[in-house]
Amino acid sequence: MEAAQSIVELVAAARVAAKTFEDRITDVQQLLGGQNGPDAQVEELRAATVGLETVAVDTFSAFEARMQHHFRRGPFSRKLRALLLEAGETDLANRVHQYYLAINVLKHGKGASHRELLNTPNSLFSVKPAQDAIVEDERPQAGLIDVSGSGFFDGLATTILEAYHFLENQ
Repeated sequence: MEAAQSIVELVAAARVAAKTFEDRITDVQQLLGGQNGPDAQVEELRAATVGLETVAVDTFSAFEARMQHHFRRGPFSRKLRALLLEAGETDLANRVHQYYLAINVLKHGKGASHRELLNTPNSLFSVKPAQDAIVEDERPQAGLIDVSGSGFFDGLATTILEAYHFLENQ
């Protein structure tokens, strides 16, 4: 993604990339039919899921970096949430916060963000307990957040765009 892209262009490009991974995940899941399949198909499913996780993390991180100038110092997402709550944008504040936590979990694994999401009564997406996650050498606790679930990336993209427009119209 080019540095010259606007947030809107960045999200549009990310949606295209995410759709490619989502389609591949769906195709492989249909082939597997809920069963364990050949190692190649399982690895293809894992690679597509990791690709989708990477697009989500990169998109949210780029959004934070590009919009940080709206706040002097400190954690961007917390300051954005506080500003949204102050403006009466409770739904958007909650969505921003949940996606912020999800991105933290995708980046860092289990921890405070994971625990908070597990205790969120109306989570926007599926969150798995640590014991249900896949442990790999290079990615501990893969799968704590189900990015392949219905609407995960679209919800993230929509939330980012709404937050972007909110900040730009301040």
